[in-house]
Amino acid sequence: MENLHIEATKYTPEIDLNAEKNMLHFSGKSYPENTFDFYQPIIAWISAYFQEETKRETVVEMDIIYFNSSSSKLFFDLFDILEEARQNGQKITVHWLYDAENENALEAGEDFKEDFESLDFELIEK
Repeated sequence: MENLHIEATKYTPEIDLNAEKNMLHFSGKSYPENTFDFYQPIIAWISAYFQEETKRETVVEMDIIYFNSSSSKLFFDLFDILEEARQNGQKITVHWLYDAENENALEAGEDFKEDFESLDFELIEK
């Protein structure tokens, strides 16, 4: 499977989806003009990654400092895919990174952790 890397812009996060390292990394701000169009290839890649028969330990690193409500919906979709993969025997750890001074990022991580209890969801202060 080919890796997917998207450079950050003023409105979109850096995305690094690495199949060899079993690492899915998101960092930066997320408020693209058309959230669905931006995230569609990312969601498709992640879905294909977890449809492979290989059992692996995957780390998802979310270092998002700001996101809008439409990005929140797409993150919810992402976590749904992760939760389904987890229920199908995949080992998945989510690292939600947040700055100590960014209460919104911490609260968002706590909300996602609560909503997706079957995921190994770690809140990590950076």
